[in-house]
Amino acid sequence: MIETIWLERVRAVRLYAYRMPREPFEIVEDDRFYIASSTVDAIERVDVGDLLARHAGAGVELRIAPALYPLWDRVIETTLDYSGIRLRNAVRT
Repeated sequence: MIETIWLERVRAVRLYAYRMPREPFEIVEDDRFYIASSTVDAIERVDVGDLLARHAGAGVELRIAPALYPLWDRVIETTLDYSGIRLRNAVRT
């Protein structure tokens, strides 16, 4: 889900995915993070292209809403695992 105010940015962004070598990364915190203590050069840089088209092509549902907090307030009341790492950018209503 993204907020309406971010839609044009998502449409306009030029996003790259960097393919990295396995070494020298260490996996930490329940296999969620990869950390290297030295500089690592990417093996490949891939232009992701149209993000909305990529979501649709992968069968990912992307919702657009005026604000995230109404959904967030419901999520934190559940037993779901969740992360609100980017909520600092969200509109407070």
